[in-house]
Amino acid sequence: MFSIIQAAGWPVWFLIIASIVAVALIIERFISLKRAKIMPPSLLDEVLNLHRNRQISADVIGKLEKNSPLGKVLASGLRYEQAPREVMKEAMEESGRAVAHDLERFLNGLGTIAAVSPLLGLFGTVIGMIEIFGAQAPGGSNPQQLAYGISVALYNTALGIMVAVPALICYRYFRSTVDGYLVEMEQQSLRLIDTIRSGRR
Repeated sequence: MFSIIQAAGWPVWFLIIASIVAVALIIERFISLKRAKIMPPSLLDEVLNLHRNRQISADVIGKLEKNSPLGKVLASGLRYEQAPREVMKEAMEESGRAVAHDLERFLNGLGTIAAVSPLLGLFGTVIGMIEIFGAQAPGGSNPQQLAYGISVALYNTALGIMVAVPALICYRYFRSTVDGYLVEMEQQSLRLIDTIRSGRR
């Protein structure tokens, strides 16, 4: 491994740092975006049962808000249970925007790494080309410098792609996962509103 770093030259350190940050963000997002954490499967049914049994209180709403992102959205609607439907819906939409911001945390960073890594690899390639041209002297070429320049160019190009591809795949995966959660939260929020409103008729 150390021999590869030596052969790739100093530009490879930018890619190493980018890869470490990318791995840390990917692990953090995999842990944070687990479905059980974001949308507990039976949470809405539990809330509807509590509402049917008239057990919704400020304490219950407070616990629900801390339960999960879905709980936070549902709790914001229950706070405006007695308000008109549009007010209740707007409160849940505002809470949903805050939840969306939290779920999308670090995704822009991961997307930036996916976009920048090939450019860092290209930068290393340019440095390698400079080394290659530097090996050409009027009295003949320097084989060692020429070989070093070629290795710097090729290693950085390859490593740039190796960092970018997994980062891009994970970015797209997390983005689609978050979008799916937000759509489901909206559907569950509307179900809560409709159930509460139909029960008051």
